[in-house]
Amino acid sequence: MAKQKTAFVCGECGSDFAKWQGQCSDCGVWNSLSEIKLGPAKGASRTAAVSGKRSGFAGSLDSARLLGDIDLQDLPRFSSGTGEFDRVLGGGLVPGSAILVGGNPGAGKSTLLLQTMCHLASSMEALYVTGEESPQQIAMRAQRLQLPTDKLRLMAETNVEAIVAAANEFKPRVLVVDSIQVVHTDELASAPGSVSQVRECAAFLIRHAKQTGMVLFLVGHVTKDGSLAGPKVLEHMIDCSILLDGSDDSRFRTLRGQKNRFGAVNELGVFAMTDKGMREVRNPSAIFLERGDEPAPGSAVMVVWEGTRPLLVEIQALVDDSQLGNPRRVAVGLEQNRLAMLLAVLHRHGGLQVGDQDVFANVVGGVKVLETSADLALLMAIVSSFRDRHLPQELVIFGEVGLSGEIRPVPSGQERLFEAAKHGFSRAIVPKGNAPKQAIKGMQVLAVSKLSEALAALE
Repeated sequence: MAKQKTAFVCGECGSDFAKWQGQCSDCGVWNSLSEIKLGPAKGASRTAAVSGKRSGFAGSLDSARLLGDIDLQDLPRFSSGTGEFDRVLGGGLVPGSAILVGGNPGAGKSTLLLQTMCHLASSMEALYVTGEESPQQIAMRAQRLQLPTDKLRLMAETNVEAIVAAANEFKPRVLVVDSIQVVHTDELASAPGSVSQVRECAAFLIRHAKQTGMVLFLVGHVTKDGSLAGPKVLEHMIDCSILLDGSDDSRFRTLRGQKNRFGAVNELGVFAMTDKGMREVRNPSAIFLERGDEPAPGSAVMVVWEGTRPLLVEIQALVDDSQLGNPRRVAVGLEQNRLAMLLAVLHRHGGLQVGDQDVFANVVGGVKVLETSADLALLMAIVSSFRDRHLPQELVIFGEVGLSGEIRPVPSGQERLFEAAKHGFSRAIVPKGNAPKQAIKGMQVLAVSKLSEALAALE
């Protein structure tokens, strides 16, 4: 009997090696290699891949065509039924796409997908495959959310061959697999959730989605640090990766696109968890600007750019005398190292010494700011808290701060100012490069080029 071939795959980058080694030579991570057994490829799958015969999906492998001759009307997008979900996906669902949905337990992944599938099932064939919950649990949730249940097909299965067989029988246009970590294939002897099982099952499902033009949703677990569990190669195989995030003490959930081949990356959608399920928030700036009636020191409003739209967010800072030899620097919703860097710039070019102070920074509403336009607003909030003087309620601030104290322009400055004016802000401190060419009605704009000019405006 021939000896079965094995390989060792890195769980971080997906690289494979002929023998085990302590460190992956491609990504440098230690103890990330795990053994997988290599089974023979199925003849039917190989034949289908070579022939290139596809039903419902544009393109064929039989011949090469000019790029300009490809008709994009063969792949029309269709709506998921939720505007915020469509925004994160890049404008809707694309036939033949594979979408990975991740999030912490209890964030609302299954609820959001169940709502979407019940809506889509009214106009097209849809199949929901559950591997972690029983059909009775799914039915109870749908009844509690008052969703239409007469059209959606539900299946409890963890075998990937059985899932694809059911998809071939019912021919759904949308398929949800909840979750990919519990699905297994009979060709591998490893346990469900292992690197080999997750990779092979995902590849099998994605290949079927591409061949049939079916939209595939894969639900993925997350690790303690919030990243998607499983091999990194899974993120390269799918077309779109979105992450549903939210704290336990808040009813709001943020849906952020981390990878999207059909739209903008870092697009943000905001939902509210209610007793009737996930409800989209059409004006997220309003919920993130629920400020008190009395102005407080250390609070500033900034305009960040999330995907394709501006978003007004409040940032808070607290500067207090430190009782420790090494003062604390805590940033929630911001990058920790960038806070330390901006404090050094404030000392060198602003003349403000906070080396013996504890500095805490927080972005209100649980939003994670990933761009540098929050630099100037963060420094203004720190100065406001240190001097115990509140900033004007009608003031909005944005801009990037360089190491030499210069204020650098940020993209889409004009759109940010229009968004602030729409919400009633009448004053703005912006980089000189973002100064509007024409006056904005009801908005007084102060364009600054150095940090010292912005500090002087607060005097």
